[in-house]
Amino acid sequence: MKKKVLATLVSAALVSSLLVGCGSTSTGDTTAAATTAAAAAATSAAATDTAAAATSAAATEATAASNDLLTGTEFEGVTAKEAYNFSVIVKSFQSTYWQAAITGMDMAKEELGITYDAQGPNSESDIADQVNMLNSAISAKPAGIALAACDTKSVLDSLQSAKDASIPVVCFDTGVADAPDGSVVATVATDNTAAGSVAADKMYEILKDKIASADGQVRIGEVNQDATALNIQQRGLGFINELIKLVTADGKTVAVAGNEYYVNAAEGANGDEASADVVIEVAVPAQTTVDLCNTEASKIMSKEDTIGIFGSNQTSAEGVLAANNNLGVLNADPSKGMIGIGFDAGSVIKAAITDGTMAGAVTQSPLLMGYYSIYAMTMAANGDKVEDFPMNGYWYDTTNMTDSQIAPNLYD
Repeated sequence: MKKKVLATLVSAALVSSLLVGCGSTSTGDTTAAATTAAAAAATSAAATDTAAAATSAAATEATAASNDLLTGTEFEGVTAKEAYNFSVIVKSFQSTYWQAAITGMDMAKEELGITYDAQGPNSESDIADQVNMLNSAISAKPAGIALAACDTKSVLDSLQSAKDASIPVVCFDTGVADAPDGSVVATVATDNTAAGSVAADKMYEILKDKIASADGQVRIGEVNQDATALNIQQRGLGFINELIKLVTADGKTVAVAGNEYYVNAAEGANGDEASADVVIEVAVPAQTTVDLCNTEASKIMSKEDTIGIFGSNQTSAEGVLAANNNLGVLNADPSKGMIGIGFDAGSVIKAAITDGTMAGAVTQSPLLMGYYSIYAMTMAANGDKVEDFPMNGYWYDTTNMTDSQIAPNLYD
Protein backbone atom coordinates (compact mmCIF):
# COMPACT_ATOMS: atom_id res chain seq x y z
CA MET A 1 0.00 0.00 0.00
CA LYS A 2 2.86 2.38 0.86
CA LYS A 3 4.41 1.93 -2.58
CA LYS A 4 1.08 2.54 -4.31
CA VAL A 5 0.67 5.81 -2.38
CA LEU A 6 4.21 6.80 -3.37
CA ALA A 7 3.42 6.03 -6.99
CA THR A 8 0.47 8.42 -6.74
CA LEU A 9 2.66 11.14 -5.22
CA VAL A 10 5.39 10.83 -7.81
CA SER A 11 2.80 11.00 -10.57
CA ALA A 12 1.76 14.37 -9.20
CA ALA A 13 5.42 15.38 -9.05
CA LEU A 14 5.81 14.41 -12.69
CA VAL A 15 3.20 16.85 -13.91
CA SER A 16 4.98 19.65 -12.03
CA SER A 17 8.20 18.83 -13.84
CA LEU A 18 6.39 18.68 -17.17
CA LEU A 19 4.79 22.06 -16.62
CA VAL A 20 8.12 23.61 -15.63
CA GLY A 21 9.78 22.07 -18.68
CA CYS A 22 7.08 23.35 -21.02
CA GLY A 23 7.95 26.89 -19.97
CA SER A 24 11.66 26.45 -20.60
CA THR A 25 13.49 27.66 -23.70
CA SER A 26 16.46 25.34 -23.25
CA THR A 27 17.13 22.66 -25.86
CA GLY A 28 17.11 19.01 -24.85
CA ASP A 29 18.93 15.81 -25.62
CA THR A 30 17.54 14.04 -28.68
CA THR A 31 18.58 10.58 -27.51
CA ALA A 32 14.99 9.70 -26.61
CA ALA A 33 13.79 10.22 -30.16
CA ALA A 34 16.72 8.20 -31.49
CA THR A 35 16.03 5.32 -29.12
CA THR A 36 12.35 5.27 -29.99
CA ALA A 37 13.07 5.44 -33.71
CA ALA A 38 15.61 2.64 -33.49
CA ALA A 39 13.19 0.43 -31.61
CA ALA A 40 10.41 1.15 -34.06
CA ALA A 41 12.65 0.41 -37.02
CA ALA A 42 13.67 -2.90 -35.49
CA THR A 43 10.03 -3.94 -35.30
CA SER A 44 8.83 -2.42 -38.58
CA ALA A 45 6.55 -0.13 -36.58
CA ALA A 46 8.10 3.29 -37.20
CA ALA A 47 6.78 6.22 -35.19
CA THR A 48 5.84 9.40 -37.00
CA ASP A 49 8.17 12.39 -36.87
CA THR A 50 5.63 14.16 -34.70
CA ALA A 51 5.45 11.33 -32.17
CA ALA A 52 9.24 11.07 -32.03
CA ALA A 53 9.59 14.79 -31.43
CA ALA A 54 6.96 14.68 -28.69
CA THR A 55 8.73 11.75 -27.07
CA SER A 56 12.05 13.58 -27.07
CA ALA A 57 10.50 16.76 -25.69
CA ALA A 58 8.66 14.91 -22.92
CA ALA A 59 11.83 13.13 -21.83
CA THR A 60 13.82 16.36 -21.76
CA GLU A 61 11.17 18.28 -19.84
CA ALA A 62 10.48 15.59 -17.25
CA THR A 63 14.15 14.80 -16.56
CA ALA A 64 14.74 18.30 -15.19
CA ALA A 65 12.87 17.57 -11.96
CA SER A 66 12.76 13.79 -12.01
CA ASN A 67 14.58 13.41 -8.70
CA ASP A 68 11.17 14.10 -7.17
CA LEU A 69 10.00 10.83 -8.73
CA LEU A 70 12.50 8.88 -6.63
CA THR A 71 11.85 10.50 -3.26
CA GLY A 72 10.49 7.97 -0.77
CA THR A 73 10.83 5.01 -3.16
CA GLU A 74 13.26 2.11 -2.99
CA PHE A 75 15.07 3.72 -5.93
CA GLU A 76 16.03 6.88 -4.05
CA GLY A 77 19.80 7.31 -4.11
CA VAL A 78 20.40 4.50 -6.63
CA THR A 79 23.37 4.92 -8.97
CA ALA A 80 24.80 2.54 -11.55
CA LYS A 81 28.07 0.88 -10.51
CA GLU A 82 28.93 0.45 -14.19
CA ALA A 83 27.77 1.78 -17.55
CA TYR A 84 25.37 -1.13 -17.96
CA ASN A 85 23.70 -2.11 -21.21
CA PHE A 86 20.20 -3.54 -20.81
CA SER A 87 17.76 -5.22 -23.17
CA VAL A 88 14.14 -4.04 -23.22
CA ILE A 89 11.43 -6.15 -24.84
CA VAL A 90 7.98 -4.58 -25.12
CA LYS A 91 4.77 -6.17 -26.36
CA SER A 92 4.86 -4.11 -29.56
CA PHE A 93 5.10 -0.53 -30.74
CA GLN A 94 1.62 -0.55 -32.29
CA SER A 95 0.20 1.89 -29.72
CA THR A 96 1.47 5.12 -28.19
CA TYR A 97 1.36 3.43 -24.79
CA TRP A 98 4.70 1.74 -25.51
CA GLN A 99 6.25 4.93 -26.83
CA ALA A 100 5.34 6.55 -23.51
CA ALA A 101 7.10 3.69 -21.68
CA ILE A 102 10.21 4.27 -23.79
CA THR A 103 10.07 7.97 -22.87
CA GLY A 104 10.27 7.02 -19.19
CA MET A 105 13.15 4.65 -19.86
CA ASP A 106 15.03 7.40 -21.67
CA MET A 107 14.62 9.66 -18.63
CA ALA A 108 16.15 7.03 -16.36
CA LYS A 109 18.87 6.21 -18.89
CA GLU A 110 20.11 9.80 -18.89
CA GLU A 111 20.09 10.00 -15.09
CA LEU A 112 21.92 6.72 -14.55
CA GLY A 113 24.36 6.78 -17.45
CA ILE A 114 23.31 3.38 -18.78
CA THR A 115 22.24 2.27 -22.26
CA TYR A 116 19.58 -0.10 -23.50
CA ASP A 117 18.31 -1.68 -26.70
CA ALA A 118 14.52 -1.82 -27.17
CA GLN A 119 12.61 -4.17 -29.43
CA GLY A 120 9.18 -5.74 -29.73
CA PRO A 121 7.04 -7.64 -32.26
CA ASN A 122 4.83 -5.92 -34.80
CA SER A 123 1.70 -6.97 -32.91
CA GLU A 124 0.95 -8.08 -29.38
CA SER A 125 -0.41 -11.27 -30.95
CA ASP A 126 3.00 -12.16 -32.40
CA ILE A 127 3.91 -14.27 -29.40
CA ALA A 128 6.50 -16.48 -31.09
CA ASP A 129 8.35 -13.44 -32.44
CA GLN A 130 8.61 -11.97 -28.96
CA VAL A 131 9.92 -15.24 -27.53
CA ASN A 132 12.61 -15.30 -30.23
CA MET A 133 13.57 -11.73 -29.35
CA LEU A 134 13.82 -12.68 -25.69
CA ASN A 135 16.01 -15.69 -26.45
CA SER A 136 18.28 -13.57 -28.66
CA ALA A 137 18.60 -11.01 -25.89
CA ILE A 138 19.59 -13.72 -23.42
CA SER A 139 22.26 -14.96 -25.85
CA ALA A 140 23.69 -11.42 -26.01
CA LYS A 141 24.20 -11.49 -22.22
CA PRO A 142 23.04 -7.97 -21.27
CA ALA A 143 23.36 -6.71 -17.70
CA GLY A 144 19.59 -7.09 -17.33
CA ILE A 145 16.36 -7.55 -19.27
CA ALA A 146 13.09 -5.61 -18.91
CA LEU A 147 10.22 -7.70 -20.26
CA ALA A 148 6.56 -6.98 -20.97
CA ALA A 149 5.37 -10.47 -21.93
CA CYS A 150 2.67 -10.86 -24.58
CA ASP A 151 1.88 -14.35 -23.32
CA THR A 152 3.06 -15.19 -19.82
CA LYS A 153 3.19 -18.95 -20.33
CA SER A 154 5.26 -18.70 -23.51
CA VAL A 155 8.25 -17.10 -21.76
CA LEU A 156 8.71 -19.58 -18.89
CA ASP A 157 11.53 -21.57 -20.49
CA SER A 158 13.27 -18.37 -21.56
CA LEU A 159 13.07 -16.98 -18.04
CA GLN A 160 14.71 -20.13 -16.73
CA SER A 161 17.47 -19.65 -19.33
CA ALA A 162 17.98 -16.06 -18.19
CA LYS A 163 18.24 -17.22 -14.59
CA ASP A 164 20.75 -19.93 -15.55
CA ALA A 165 22.81 -17.23 -17.31
CA SER A 166 22.61 -14.98 -14.20
CA ILE A 167 20.75 -12.26 -16.12
CA PRO A 168 18.26 -10.43 -13.90
CA VAL A 169 14.82 -9.93 -15.43
CA VAL A 170 12.43 -7.15 -14.42
CA CYS A 171 8.86 -7.55 -15.68
CA PHE A 172 6.95 -4.37 -16.41
CA ASP A 173 3.36 -3.69 -17.44
CA THR A 174 2.51 -7.32 -16.71
CA GLY A 175 3.92 -9.89 -14.34
CA VAL A 176 4.53 -13.58 -14.97
CA ALA A 177 2.71 -15.45 -12.24
CA ASP A 178 4.27 -18.86 -12.93
CA ALA A 179 7.82 -17.65 -13.53
CA PRO A 180 10.53 -20.07 -12.34
CA ASP A 181 11.62 -19.23 -8.80
CA GLY A 182 14.15 -16.43 -8.79
CA SER A 183 13.96 -15.77 -12.53
CA VAL A 184 12.08 -12.47 -12.15
CA VAL A 185 13.69 -10.14 -9.63
CA ALA A 186 10.83 -7.59 -9.57
CA THR A 187 7.63 -6.54 -11.32
CA VAL A 188 6.77 -2.91 -12.03
CA ALA A 189 3.11 -2.81 -13.01
CA THR A 190 -0.31 -1.38 -12.33
CA ASP A 191 -2.49 -3.24 -9.85
CA ASN A 192 -4.66 -4.41 -12.73
CA THR A 193 -7.30 -6.17 -10.65
CA ALA A 194 -7.95 -2.94 -8.75
CA ALA A 195 -7.88 -0.90 -11.97
CA GLY A 196 -10.48 -3.17 -13.57
CA SER A 197 -12.60 -2.82 -10.46
CA VAL A 198 -12.49 0.97 -10.79
CA ALA A 199 -13.94 0.68 -14.30
CA ALA A 200 -16.73 -1.58 -12.99
CA ASP A 201 -17.51 0.79 -10.13
CA LYS A 202 -17.91 3.67 -12.57
CA MET A 203 -19.95 1.60 -15.03
CA TYR A 204 -22.35 0.52 -12.30
CA GLU A 205 -22.56 4.02 -10.82
CA ILE A 206 -23.76 5.29 -14.20
CA LEU A 207 -26.04 2.36 -15.04
CA LYS A 208 -27.40 1.38 -11.63
CA ASP A 209 -30.79 3.04 -12.08
CA LYS A 210 -31.22 1.65 -15.59
CA ILE A 211 -30.45 -1.87 -14.35
CA ALA A 212 -32.82 -1.51 -11.39
CA SER A 213 -35.72 -0.34 -13.54
CA ALA A 214 -35.18 -2.68 -16.51
CA ASP A 215 -38.23 -4.71 -17.59
CA GLY A 216 -36.12 -7.50 -19.01
CA GLN A 217 -32.56 -8.67 -19.38
CA VAL A 218 -29.76 -6.14 -19.94
CA ARG A 219 -26.24 -6.78 -21.24
CA ILE A 220 -22.86 -5.22 -20.47
CA GLY A 221 -19.99 -6.06 -22.80
CA GLU A 222 -16.28 -6.35 -22.24
CA VAL A 223 -13.66 -6.54 -25.00
CA ASN A 224 -10.27 -7.88 -23.89
CA GLN A 225 -7.50 -7.98 -26.45
CA ASP A 226 -6.39 -11.42 -25.22
CA ALA A 227 -6.77 -14.08 -22.55
CA THR A 228 -3.06 -14.86 -22.25
CA ALA A 229 -1.31 -11.81 -20.76
CA LEU A 230 -1.54 -11.63 -16.97
CA ASN A 231 -2.30 -7.90 -16.86
CA ILE A 232 -5.24 -8.25 -19.27
CA GLN A 233 -6.53 -11.32 -17.42
CA GLN A 234 -6.39 -9.49 -14.09
CA ARG A 235 -7.94 -6.32 -15.48
CA GLY A 236 -10.72 -8.16 -17.28
CA LEU A 237 -11.57 -10.26 -14.25
CA GLY A 238 -11.27 -7.25 -11.96
CA PHE A 239 -14.05 -5.63 -13.98
CA ILE A 240 -16.19 -8.76 -14.23
CA ASN A 241 -15.95 -9.81 -10.58
CA GLU A 242 -16.55 -6.31 -9.23
CA LEU A 243 -19.57 -5.87 -11.47
CA ILE A 244 -20.94 -9.24 -10.34
CA LYS A 245 -20.52 -8.17 -6.71
CA LEU A 246 -22.29 -4.85 -7.25
CA VAL A 247 -25.20 -6.28 -9.23
CA THR A 248 -25.86 -9.23 -6.91
CA ALA A 249 -25.65 -6.96 -3.86
CA ASP A 250 -28.70 -5.17 -5.26
CA GLY A 251 -30.64 -8.42 -5.58
CA LYS A 252 -30.15 -9.06 -9.30
CA THR A 253 -28.91 -12.24 -10.98
CA VAL A 254 -25.82 -12.20 -13.21
CA ALA A 255 -24.42 -14.53 -15.87
CA VAL A 256 -21.06 -14.35 -17.65
CA ALA A 257 -21.02 -15.38 -21.31
CA GLY A 258 -18.58 -15.42 -24.20
CA ASN A 259 -14.87 -16.17 -23.97
CA GLU A 260 -14.29 -19.46 -22.18
CA TYR A 261 -11.34 -18.32 -20.07
CA TYR A 262 -13.20 -15.40 -18.53
CA VAL A 263 -16.44 -17.35 -18.12
CA ASN A 264 -14.64 -20.08 -16.18
CA ALA A 265 -12.49 -17.71 -14.11
CA ALA A 266 -15.31 -15.34 -13.09
CA GLU A 267 -16.43 -15.49 -9.46
CA GLY A 268 -19.89 -15.09 -7.98
CA ALA A 269 -22.16 -15.30 -11.02
CA ASN A 270 -25.55 -16.60 -9.87
CA GLY A 271 -27.55 -16.95 -13.07
CA ASP A 272 -27.51 -18.37 -16.57
CA GLU A 273 -27.40 -16.50 -19.85
CA ALA A 274 -30.99 -17.33 -20.76
CA SER A 275 -32.62 -15.94 -17.63
CA ALA A 276 -30.20 -13.70 -15.71
CA ASP A 277 -31.14 -10.07 -15.08
CA VAL A 278 -27.70 -8.96 -16.25
CA VAL A 279 -25.41 -10.71 -18.75
CA ILE A 280 -21.74 -9.77 -18.86
CA GLU A 281 -20.59 -10.76 -22.34
CA VAL A 282 -16.83 -11.05 -22.85
CA ALA A 283 -15.19 -11.04 -26.28
CA VAL A 284 -11.56 -11.70 -27.26
CA PRO A 285 -10.39 -11.16 -30.86
CA ALA A 286 -8.34 -13.73 -32.76
CA GLN A 287 -5.48 -11.23 -32.93
CA THR A 288 -4.63 -8.01 -31.17
CA THR A 289 -5.69 -5.33 -33.63
CA VAL A 290 -8.12 -2.44 -33.49
CA ASP A 291 -9.95 -3.84 -36.52
CA LEU A 292 -10.60 -7.22 -34.90
CA CYS A 293 -11.57 -5.59 -31.59
CA ASN A 294 -13.97 -3.47 -33.66
CA THR A 295 -15.50 -6.67 -35.05
CA GLU A 296 -15.99 -8.19 -31.60
CA ALA A 297 -17.31 -4.97 -30.10
CA SER A 298 -19.78 -4.55 -32.97
CA LYS A 299 -21.34 -7.94 -32.25
CA ILE A 300 -22.06 -6.95 -28.65
CA MET A 301 -23.03 -3.34 -29.35
CA SER A 302 -25.52 -4.42 -32.05
CA LYS A 303 -27.63 -6.34 -29.52
CA GLU A 304 -30.76 -4.51 -28.42
CA ASP A 305 -30.28 -5.32 -24.72
CA THR A 306 -26.69 -3.96 -24.48
CA ILE A 307 -26.49 -0.90 -22.23
CA GLY A 308 -22.74 -0.63 -21.66
CA ILE A 309 -19.36 -1.84 -22.89
CA PHE A 310 -15.80 -1.77 -21.52
CA GLY A 311 -12.63 -1.87 -23.63
CA SER A 312 -9.92 -3.05 -21.27
CA ASN A 313 -6.86 -1.49 -22.92
CA GLN A 314 -6.02 1.09 -25.57
CA THR A 315 -6.39 -1.27 -28.52
CA SER A 316 -9.73 -2.73 -27.41
CA ALA A 317 -11.11 0.67 -26.37
CA GLU A 318 -10.21 2.08 -29.77
CA GLY A 319 -11.93 -0.97 -31.26
CA VAL A 320 -15.10 -0.08 -29.32
CA LEU A 321 -14.91 3.46 -30.67
CA ALA A 322 -14.32 2.19 -34.21
CA ALA A 323 -17.46 0.07 -33.88
CA ASN A 324 -19.34 3.12 -32.72
CA ASN A 325 -18.30 5.01 -35.84
CA ASN A 326 -20.64 2.65 -37.73
CA LEU A 327 -23.30 2.10 -35.07
CA GLY A 328 -23.53 5.52 -33.40
CA VAL A 329 -24.89 4.11 -30.13
CA LEU A 330 -22.46 5.41 -27.49
CA ASN A 331 -23.21 8.42 -25.32
CA ALA A 332 -21.83 9.50 -21.94
CA ASP A 333 -25.43 10.21 -20.88
CA PRO A 334 -27.17 6.87 -20.15
CA SER A 335 -30.55 8.36 -21.06
CA LYS A 336 -29.27 9.04 -24.58
CA GLY A 337 -27.30 5.93 -25.43
CA MET A 338 -25.00 3.08 -24.49
CA ILE A 339 -22.25 3.74 -21.93
CA GLY A 340 -18.72 3.15 -23.12
CA ILE A 341 -15.75 3.00 -20.76
CA GLY A 342 -12.16 2.62 -21.89
CA PHE A 343 -8.73 1.92 -20.48
CA ASP A 344 -5.40 3.72 -21.04
CA ALA A 345 -5.20 6.98 -22.96
CA GLY A 346 -4.21 7.97 -26.49
CA SER A 347 -5.63 10.74 -28.65
CA VAL A 348 -8.60 8.69 -29.92
CA ILE A 349 -9.88 7.80 -26.45
CA LYS A 350 -9.27 11.28 -25.04
CA ALA A 351 -11.17 12.89 -27.91
CA ALA A 352 -14.12 10.53 -27.42
CA ILE A 353 -14.31 11.41 -23.74
CA THR A 354 -14.00 15.11 -24.44
CA ASP A 355 -16.83 15.10 -26.99
CA GLY A 356 -19.18 13.02 -24.82
CA THR A 357 -19.05 9.81 -26.85
CA MET A 358 -17.32 7.82 -24.09
CA ALA A 359 -18.12 8.27 -20.40
CA GLY A 360 -14.53 7.97 -19.21
CA ALA A 361 -11.60 5.63 -18.85
CA VAL A 362 -9.03 4.29 -16.42
CA THR A 363 -5.46 5.18 -17.23
CA GLN A 364 -2.12 4.04 -15.93
CA SER A 365 1.34 5.57 -16.27
CA PRO A 366 3.44 3.74 -18.85
CA LEU A 367 6.00 6.54 -18.64
CA LEU A 368 6.58 5.92 -14.93
CA MET A 369 6.53 2.15 -15.44
CA GLY A 370 9.31 2.51 -17.97
CA TYR A 371 11.22 4.90 -15.73
CA TYR A 372 11.12 2.70 -12.64
CA SER A 373 11.88 -0.45 -14.66
CA ILE A 374 15.29 0.96 -15.60
CA TYR A 375 15.98 1.81 -11.96
CA ALA A 376 14.90 -1.67 -10.88
CA MET A 377 17.21 -3.28 -13.44
CA THR A 378 20.06 -1.06 -12.30
CA MET A 379 19.58 -2.14 -8.69
CA ALA A 380 19.53 -5.78 -9.77
CA ALA A 381 22.67 -5.34 -11.89
CA ASN A 382 24.34 -3.72 -8.89
CA GLY A 383 23.58 -6.89 -6.93
CA ASP A 384 20.97 -5.23 -4.71
CA LYS A 385 17.63 -6.73 -3.73
CA VAL A 386 14.67 -5.26 -5.61
CA GLU A 387 11.04 -5.45 -4.56
CA ASP A 388 7.89 -5.36 -6.68
CA PHE A 389 6.62 -1.85 -7.38
CA PRO A 390 2.80 -1.79 -7.80
CA MET A 391 1.24 1.34 -9.28
CA ASN A 392 -2.21 2.88 -9.38
CA GLY A 393 -4.85 3.19 -12.07
CA TYR A 394 -6.67 6.52 -12.38
CA TRP A 395 -10.26 7.19 -13.47
CA TYR A 396 -10.62 10.19 -15.74
CA ASP A 397 -13.46 11.92 -17.53
CA THR A 398 -14.29 15.46 -18.60
CA THR A 399 -14.30 16.66 -14.99
CA ASN A 400 -10.70 15.84 -14.10
CA MET A 401 -8.59 15.42 -17.28
CA THR A 402 -6.50 18.50 -16.42
CA ASP A 403 -5.97 17.65 -12.74
CA SER A 404 -2.34 17.43 -11.63
CA GLN A 405 -2.58 13.75 -10.71
CA ILE A 406 -4.25 12.76 -13.99
CA ALA A 407 -2.84 14.95 -16.76
CA PRO A 408 0.70 13.46 -16.92
CA ASN A 409 -0.74 10.00 -17.52
CA LEU A 410 -2.87 11.02 -20.51
CA TYR A 411 -0.36 10.39 -23.28
CA ASP A 412 -1.34 10.82 -26.93
